[in-house]
Amino acid sequence: MLVPSRRRLRLEVWIVLGLSLGQSAVYSVVQLLDKLTRAPLAEGTSTLNRSQSSREYFDLTYQLLDIVFALVPVVLVIYFLTEHRKSGESGASAFRKLGFTFARPGKDLLQGLGLAALIGIPSLGLYAAGRALGITTAIIPSALDAYWWTIPVLILSAVRHGIVEEVIVVGYLLDRLGKFGWSMPLAIFASSMLRGSYHLYQGFGPFIGNAVMGVVFAWVYTKTRRVMPLVIAHALLDVVAFVGFSLFGKAIGLG
Repeated sequence: MLVPSRRRLRLEVWIVLGLSLGQSAVYSVVQLLDKLTRAPLAEGTSTLNRSQSSREYFDLTYQLLDIVFALVPVVLVIYFLTEHRKSGESGASAFRKLGFTFARPGKDLLQGLGLAALIGIPSLGLYAAGRALGITTAIIPSALDAYWWTIPVLILSAVRHGIVEEVIVVGYLLDRLGKFGWSMPLAIFASSMLRGSYHLYQGFGPFIGNAVMGVVFAWVYTKTRRVMPLVIAHALLDVVAFVGFSLFGKAIGLG
């Protein structure tokens, strides 16, 4: 097996984060500063799924392209985590290494449902508290127009977020930080801070909530060595938020 040097691994991590969630974190900090210097944070809004064209099928095309290209860094991570061997030898599967497989669908689904409930219910209270304290913007999960494809695209978007965040921020990052000699608590802290930081554009409440979620998810991963339950939990949380808001938001006075 070909073992990359620490210097090469560090460069690899910077490339992956620079193309994905590290880039999102930088933009998120800048967006937060922009909102803070315009008006009180409580008066700001954060829209998660925006319409990108007033023309229906161009909007659909843009939405699908965003989802597809957002998954490219995940493909890069899978490539980096695959153990490359000399010519004629097969490398170990990165999917199995991450636990990103369908080997145990029932157990993964149950764990995903449990994690979604564990994180989702307190998140509603934290959002309400953040709004009351003025440290959280008004979050609009979906601003897409109502087309036949709106709900399927929102579901695909939720799955995309689950895959990108859990594979990169948990599975990949914990693996690489471990190879740098970081202790597991320190690696979990770094992972959770990154998760919180790319949600800062929503305010300080979501930063805290997502950082806590990051600690829980990373800890679960260290026990199970499977990222699939985390992907399921994350996707379920986003489906409820995106689709629920799209279907019932205006009916209950939101949006």
